[in-house]
Amino acid sequence: MQNLPASSRWATWLNGNYVVRILELVQDLIVISLCIGLFSFMVMQLRGMFLSLLPPLNFPEVTSDILFLLILVELFRLLIIYLQEHRVSIGVAVEVSIVSVLREIIVRGVLDTPWTQVLASCSFLVVLGGLLVVRAWIPPTFDGIDPEQEVSRRHRIRFAHDIADIAERDTVKPPLD
Repeated sequence: MQNLPASSRWATWLNGNYVVRILELVQDLIVISLCIGLFSFMVMQLRGMFLSLLPPLNFPEVTSDILFLLILVELFRLLIIYLQEHRVSIGVAVEVSIVSVLREIIVRGVLDTPWTQVLASCSFLVVLGGLLVVRAWIPPTFDGIDPEQEVSRRHRIRFAHDIADIAERDTVKPPLD
């Protein structure tokens, strides 16, 4: 590698997995720092929630704090899944979105919210619910399974069989009478 020109060395280095591994490491460090920060924020939020349980009890504030903690827990779970599998879980992201919308509706109160916002929230929840249903039908795309490569492989095999069938038909000639 020492005898290669500088441009070839750069091309070899960039085409190798070095850059990808370094970028993945940096990305993992960023996600780990997000996990630590989110965990610290959850502890502070939990402390505030316990303080809000002291008399006089403000039920809407306690409910809001509990739902907010559930959102934080789901976000933390999303980050952990990313660290383990290096993918964003669509199901967990949709669940976080659903809980967030429901929290806003509960905290504001359905009767105090304008009907257009309630209608928009309901439409959004229907779409998110549809995403969860569709996501259940889609096969998982992790553990090294790339659906696009799998479909491409099937098409190549089918194409090879079709070519073989055509070649076989062309080579077999009907007997002459």
